[in-house]
Amino acid sequence: MSKESEKQRWQRNFADLLQELRVAQTGVQILFAFLLTMPFSNAFNRTTDFQRDVYVVALLAAAAAAAMIISPVAFHRALFRQGRKPELVRFAHRMASGGLFFMLIAMVSAVLLVTDFVLDRPIAFLLSALTGIWFLLFWAILPFSRRSWGDDDIDDDDDDPATLTAG
Repeated sequence: MSKESEKQRWQRNFADLLQELRVAQTGVQILFAFLLTMPFSNAFNRTTDFQRDVYVVALLAAAAAAAMIISPVAFHRALFRQGRKPELVRFAHRMASGGLFFMLIAMVSAVLLVTDFVLDRPIAFLLSALTGIWFLLFWAILPFSRRSWGDDDIDDDDDDPATLTAG
């Protein structure tokens, strides 16, 4: 099997990122849609000022996540056929990372909102903190700790952040 060219590698990196963004985009869109409908439910009238503040944080974080996760599509349209795939991959990598950050904020805020509505506030804070830790475990701690396990896979050579952000 022949080694891929640099152009093929950037194309593969972009395709990989798009697959990842499709998964994240679906999750953030469902959460965003849920949050957009909440004020129109009868129970929303029973929320406290604190719960409404948490709601606004969750809504804005979900909107920011959606914008960042979807932004590589607009960037790709603007750069279409200009031979700037490396720039596009670097941008998409940064937007995916930022989008996941805002998605984490939105998820934890949504959990806080719902648990504070149905449980005592100290329990809601505890469950929300545990939710945040749980997400961080799977989205950051395990993936970054994996970087030091064993030998690198040849396909992961191009996933080095220094390579993605260089230039």
